[in-house]
Amino acid sequence: MNADQLCGLLAEPSRLRTYSAIVLGAATPEQVAGSTGLDAPVVVKALQRLTKGGLITATRDGFTADAGVFKDAVRENRPERVPLDPDPARDNILHSFIRDGRLTHFPTYPDKYQVVLEYLAQSFEAGRDYPESEVNAILHRWHADHAALRRGLVDARLLDRTNSVYTRTT
Repeated sequence: MNADQLCGLLAEPSRLRTYSAIVLGAATPEQVAGSTGLDAPVVVKALQRLTKGGLITATRDGFTADAGVFKDAVRENRPERVPLDPDPARDNILHSFIRDGRLTHFPTYPDKYQVVLEYLAQSFEAGRDYPESEVNAILHRWHADHAALRRGLVDARLLDRTNSVYTRTT
């Protein structure tokens, strides 16, 4: 089931309430009607539609919800993840901290912080001199605390600082 079908099944309030009741433990049409306040014919129709759509399953003991349908729909509609690093371990670290071209937060583990700093250092051309104002502007695109990033890059020896002029070392 794709996300459009899933949304279509749950777009009708009576089906959404019916599905919610099943997820929360109602198993029979009577239990669903009792917990949702819906009339019995409305519940029966919603159960039929949800069963036909594959969102719930009818068993001898009543109805059950299939939560796997949501996981499958998300997997099918997940945008392609653009790798930030060819090494899968480093790429996972970077994707944990970088969203939409921005650093969401600073890693607390030094090894992970180093990976992030090495990635951010690529924003600078090797061997080129940068005045501090330009370094700040480039790092500010990544995170509002550009001063902390600048210090981190210098401390990690990824940027060299001489008289407020910065040069990427690697």
